[in-house]
Amino acid sequence: MSVLDEIVDGVRADLAHREAQVPLADLRAALADVDPPRDPMPHLRAPGSSVIAEVKRRSPSKGDLAEIADPAALAAEYAAGGAAAISVLTEERRFGGSLADLRAVRAAVDTPLLRKDFVVTEYQVVEARAAGADLVLLIAAALDDDLLRRLHDLAGELGLTVLLEVHDEAETERAVALGTELVGVNARNLKTLAVDPDTFGRLAPHVPDDRVLVAESGIAGPVDVKRFVAEGARAVLVGEALVRDGAPRETVAAMTGIEA
Repeated sequence: MSVLDEIVDGVRADLAHREAQVPLADLRAALADVDPPRDPMPHLRAPGSSVIAEVKRRSPSKGDLAEIADPAALAAEYAAGGAAAISVLTEERRFGGSLADLRAVRAAVDTPLLRKDFVVTEYQVVEARAAGADLVLLIAAALDDDLLRRLHDLAGELGLTVLLEVHDEAETERAVALGTELVGVNARNLKTLAVDPDTFGRLAPHVPDDRVLVAESGIAGPVDVKRFVAEGARAVLVGEALVRDGAPRETVAAMTGIEA
């Protein structure tokens, strides 16, 4: 069993508990009280690099990264630094996140929010919007074609922007065929957790110019951002480098606006 399979199994177990507490019908009813979704695309399409800054406590590959007792305060620093969007990890077992983190961040900032999790059911898509997310991550490696399309379509119906994550040529072809506007290329293989920094440069030419490419994983500073921008990235998704840095506002600002 791969690391991704193990994570998804845990996600499904935790999801069953939440579904038992809050039925899907109740989640849908809650959508009436949620502010309209914010559109991240104008910022992400603007000249120069954009940063999707991540609230991330730990990861399967690196273990504990930062305590983050106050995710809202960290998000406020990201917003002050000019983040185009803020990613909030909500997976509990491996990443130490929660939907409570997402709600706390939503109450603190007006920046578009990405729910970053291993989304494998329609319930999670509705759950993301009900918690105030404006974007939702879909991971091609975790979804077959039928489920990917269903979740992609549901996100669109709810006004959520999809960040569709790919790791290889086949997944990239699926994302392009689906018409996804925002494509994330993750240099980390979720089945082995190995990082290949050349992944982005290899896959970027397979994505049409009218899409927006996001480089994910292995980004430590402005030098890395400049490399990925030169290879076609319009945005970078950064977590570890920001939560460990000690100056998240300044680091986001330093990674923003870089041109090829």
